[in-house]
Amino acid sequence: MAKPLDLRVDIGRGLRLRSPVLVASGTFGYGFDALQVDRAVLGAIVTKGTTLRPRDGNAPNRIAETASGMLNAIGLQNPGVDHVARVYAPVWASSDLPMIVNVAGDSVDEYVAVARRLEGVVGIAGLELNISCPNVAKGLQFGVDPDLAAELTSAVRAVTRLPLIVKLTPNVTDIVKVARAVEDAGADAVSAINTYVGMAIDIRRRRPVLSRDSGGLSGPAIKPLALHAVWQVAAAVRIPVIGIGGITTATDALEFLLAGAAAVQLGTVNYVRPQAAREVHDGIAAYLEERGFRDLRALPIRSASVLTHA
Repeated sequence: MAKPLDLRVDIGRGLRLRSPVLVASGTFGYGFDALQVDRAVLGAIVTKGTTLRPRDGNAPNRIAETASGMLNAIGLQNPGVDHVARVYAPVWASSDLPMIVNVAGDSVDEYVAVARRLEGVVGIAGLELNISCPNVAKGLQFGVDPDLAAELTSAVRAVTRLPLIVKLTPNVTDIVKVARAVEDAGADAVSAINTYVGMAIDIRRRRPVLSRDSGGLSGPAIKPLALHAVWQVAAAVRIPVIGIGGITTATDALEFLLAGAAAVQLGTVNYVRPQAAREVHDGIAAYLEERGFRDLRALPIRSASVLTHA
């Protein structure tokens, strides 16, 4: 009798997910609104970026469609960590779907304060440190500097026992250096990548479309770039890598898993095809079955050049 198919993923520090398919921060709110998504196929939900104090976000326009994706400059609008801990977490505690809180801040002290507030709160399964948001004033300061990224990771690691994922920016000269730095500082996993900095200009009004001029580019346009980043990072670190960036189909997700990702996050596609999570999950399962693989560990591939670089 054939061994049952096992799609579980170990993110580290006891966080074991039933599926490699997650939904990305900023595209799924706090998990209460997207009723069209089949939660049974999800491994976890990553929440909106959460800060120490409530934030109103940026003024409109905050979103612009592009030829193959979208630009956003939401500005981390959220109700603040205290509201999340008091109001949202008790609801999450009644679900079997892990909730990973994306944490953002303007200083190390703010990140640490948010992590302290969430420590021990029932209903919270892990933290994802957002050191890579391009649409707030200080959103990239930690993500582009390996030393600052390590300092931040180490400071948060010191105050929480929760699984700690660090979300990397592609807007950096060498993403591998940052990935290795946060791994050495105590990260249990990294997610790669956040959005690229981009912009759009309204030629009729002769001014940028977004209120902050620039924003984060996501969607299919960035998939080849994100895939390459995951390929590089997965070869360079020992901790799990969660692939993000333009994933819309099972084929896209499989490319990231073959490149070395342990799991994937779906982002922009949630706005246009809420059923994509089911399609991606079932497509991964079918691929494994067709090839006689029983779990995800059989998927990653490596080239000699990448192994040499690592």
